[in-house]
Amino acid sequence: MSEYLINRPKAPRARFLCAHGAGAPMDSRFMQVLAQGLCALGIEVIRFEFPYMAQRRTGGSRRPPNTMPQLLHCFGAQIARQLDDLPLYIGGKSMGGRVASLIADESFEKGLIAGLVCLGYPFHPRGKPEKLRTQHLAGISCPMLIVQGDRDPLGSCAEVAGYELSHAVEIAWLEDGDHDFKPRRASGLTQARHWQSAQAVVAQFMLRSRGSQATASCIGGPGARR
Repeated sequence: MSEYLINRPKAPRARFLCAHGAGAPMDSRFMQVLAQGLCALGIEVIRFEFPYMAQRRTGGSRRPPNTMPQLLHCFGAQIARQLDDLPLYIGGKSMGGRVASLIADESFEKGLIAGLVCLGYPFHPRGKPEKLRTQHLAGISCPMLIVQGDRDPLGSCAEVAGYELSHAVEIAWLEDGDHDFKPRRASGLTQARHWQSAQAVVAQFMLRSRGSQATASCIGGPGARR
């Protein structure tokens, strides 16, 4: 497996440096569909793996995630490698998005990135809603989009409504979606449709005027709701 997986349109208008979640690699089905869909919408997507996940491919064991300082160092090194003028957005799935969120403000203030995108943000560990991971999000100034299933066990719509979040944060809710945006069959919705909705919302966020102001309200889009 290459160090990177790159989906590059003929004439990219923005770039997304995208990290995986804690338990699935950069070539998981979720990551593949996301990258392909965004590429079709004019976004270049660069996927990479944190050291522990890359070692799983050769070590034959289920290694735990690296420490947060190691994860932050790895993501920072990936940002430093993006040297052209293409607008750069960082983020990823679950843990990957959380790591990006912790270095987003510093990178934004330095002019290294244009924004942040988190897909299924882990607002708290599964089954531990009291252990919030939101303190830095109350004052974040980097434009941030979170795409979230409204029944995500790591942060549902009902739970997130009570959190203090910066006005730089936008949330797109996917109806009846779980942490991977999968709805229940009884809802009449499909995961494939939610993935398409997520791609459209992310592309809209990246390609709209960079001078527009973000808001804390949910944004629209097929399969999303306020």
